[in-house]
Amino acid sequence: MEHRHLGRSGLKVSEITYGNWLTHGSQVENDAAVACVHAALDAGISTFDTADVYANTVAESVLGSALKGQRRESLEILTKVFGPIGPKGHNDTGLSRKHVLEACEGSLRRLGTDHIDLYQAHRYDYATPLEETMQAFADLVRSGKVGYVGVSEWTADQLRAGHALAQQLGFQLVSNQPQYSMLWRVIEAEVVPASRELGVSQVVWSPIAQGVLTGKYTPGGKPPEGSRATDTKGGADMIQRFMRDDVLARVQRLRPVASDLGLSMAQLAVAWVLHEENVASAIIGASRPEQVHDNAGAAGKKIPADALARIDEVLGDVVERDPARTLESSPKQREV
Repeated sequence: MEHRHLGRSGLKVSEITYGNWLTHGSQVENDAAVACVHAALDAGISTFDTADVYANTVAESVLGSALKGQRRESLEILTKVFGPIGPKGHNDTGLSRKHVLEACEGSLRRLGTDHIDLYQAHRYDYATPLEETMQAFADLVRSGKVGYVGVSEWTADQLRAGHALAQQLGFQLVSNQPQYSMLWRVIEAEVVPASRELGVSQVVWSPIAQGVLTGKYTPGGKPPEGSRATDTKGGADMIQRFMRDDVLARVQRLRPVASDLGLSMAQLAVAWVLHEENVASAIIGASRPEQVHDNAGAAGKKIPADALARIDEVLGDVVERDPARTLESSPKQREV
């Protein structure tokens, strides 16, 4: 496993991050979840990403239990704040000072740690002044409860505004967590150039496009039992955008590319996002330990220029590139 610096900070994260969105506390039983975390550790993964909103706080608790007994200094634990949690009351969501501070305490308790290495604003909050949010993060950094601050799915302009406030308040905004894959490249036109300018790294989610880039879904075929596309707890809704026959047919044509490089389809997908230097880490999820080991095998793999060109040719116009899609990800009003 190789490691990369997060933004311009001194913090290093593993090229592959293990994440538990849509799995722990939901799609995967606790024993299987723990087995996957231990498989990640065995593969050399040191970075673990979660969020309080995942399974309404349960995912954090499962991850905390799975990491119990590990040397804390050897891990980077990432979590996020924004989404509605608990009974979803009027202050149980968003990035108000009240919610950020209270949510941090809850995350620390569930994760069984005294500090969060990277605390991330899960979305941009239009209902709270950015100054209020960033001041709350600054106070958490000064208290030692948070090491570094990041965001998720922020636009280029939002990143610039947040970065400027962070500098004024004396802390670093070091990362953004966007969706990014061969099929979803909306960050390339604006977010990545702004991030390079600001010294912000990407920690990307869904590098395998919800499993579509493994090639297990075929045009006109029935999704495999137990796959993300059959998950009624949210997974099927998230993957739907890629479950078109034209997309699935193009993905099948990637098989020779992966084979020529000696990679599995999943490894090709993860290695592809890691070829972007602004990406510090790719977040993988898994329901079985063998998936973890397969995905982790992408670390350190290089894709030559001719193979990158073949991938672009194969996928053609099914790739989503519109930078406006990032703006769509943050609700314009607070959800309660």
